[in-house]
Amino acid sequence: MAGNIRLLPLGLSALLILTIPAQADTQAAQYTLRYKFQPGQRVRWKVVHRSNVRTPVSDPTKVAETLSESVKVWRVTSVRPDGTATFAHLVENVDMRQKLTGRKEVRYNSLTDKKPPHGFETVAKSIGVPLSIVTMDARGKILDRQRRPEQAALDQDGQMTIPLPEKPVPVGHTWTLPYEIAVRLPTGGIKKIKTQQTFTLTGVKTGIATIGVATQILTPVHDPAIEAQLIQRESNGTVRFDIDAGRIIHQRMDVDKRVVGFRGKASSLHYLTRFTEELLPTPAKTARHAKTNSPETDKR
Repeated sequence: MAGNIRLLPLGLSALLILTIPAQADTQAAQYTLRYKFQPGQRVRWKVVHRSNVRTPVSDPTKVAETLSESVKVWRVTSVRPDGTATFAHLVENVDMRQKLTGRKEVRYNSLTDKKPPHGFETVAKSIGVPLSIVTMDARGKILDRQRRPEQAALDQDGQMTIPLPEKPVPVGHTWTLPYEIAVRLPTGGIKKIKTQQTFTLTGVKTGIATIGVATQILTPVHDPAIEAQLIQRESNGTVRFDIDAGRIIHQRMDVDKRVVGFRGKASSLHYLTRFTEELLPTPAKTARHAKTNSPETDKR
C-alpha cells in the first residue's frame, strides 16, 4: 500500500501549511464591555464643562461664557450578582463662573465661598448631598432613579453614562441608542424630535477601549428656532473605557455649530462647548476613618 501513496509537490504542501493559520488570524477578537462596581466604592470623576454662546442678533454681538469644574461621585451601596448596582450620585465640590456681555463675571466656588452669589443658592445647597439614588445595570441602563425636586440643579434628567453593547463585540462594531428630545415651538407647543446616539468601538489597546460617540437627528428639521435648541443636546466625541475595571476613565465631547435665522433673518447663533470627564484616583482612608472602621472599634 505504501507504493500507492502519492506525495504533494513541496510548493503546494507548504502553501497549505501557511494557509491554515492565516485563516485563523482573520477571526477578530471580541470584547465584553460591562460596568463593574463593588459595595462601598466611591468612584470619582473631575468634570469640566465650558461653553461660549454668541448671538449677534444686533450689534454688538452678545456673548455668554460659562465654565463649570466639579467632582462627581458615585457612592455604591449594593451590587447584585448580575452586576446591577445601586449608588448615590452626588457632587463633592464645584467651581462655577458665568460672564455675560456688559456684566461683571459671577463666580461661585463651594470650597472657598461661605455664601453663594445670587442665582447660585440652589447649587450651593446641592453640594455634598445625594442628588439621586440610582439603580443601573451592567450595560449602563437606568432601571430606577429617585431624586428630590430641590436637587434638580446638578442632577439633570437623561443619560448618566454611555450604554454598552449586549454581546461581545469586535473593533469596528457600532451600536445605537434611540431617544427623543422635546423642543418648544414658537407657538408655545411642544414637539418631539427623534434622535439617536451612535457608538463605535474604534480600538482596544492595553485593556483600554476607545469608543467614538456621535449624535444623529432623525426627524427632518427646517426651523432654525428648533435647530438652536437641538445643538445644545448633541454629543460628539470620544470615550476611553477600562475593560478590566469596568468604568469610564476619560471622555471628551465637543459641539461647534452655527444656526442662522433662529430669531428673524438677521439673527444667528454660534454654540461652542466642550465637556470632559476624567477618573480620579481613589482617596486613601484617613487615620480617623480607619480607626472608626477597625474591628476594635466595632466591638465597643
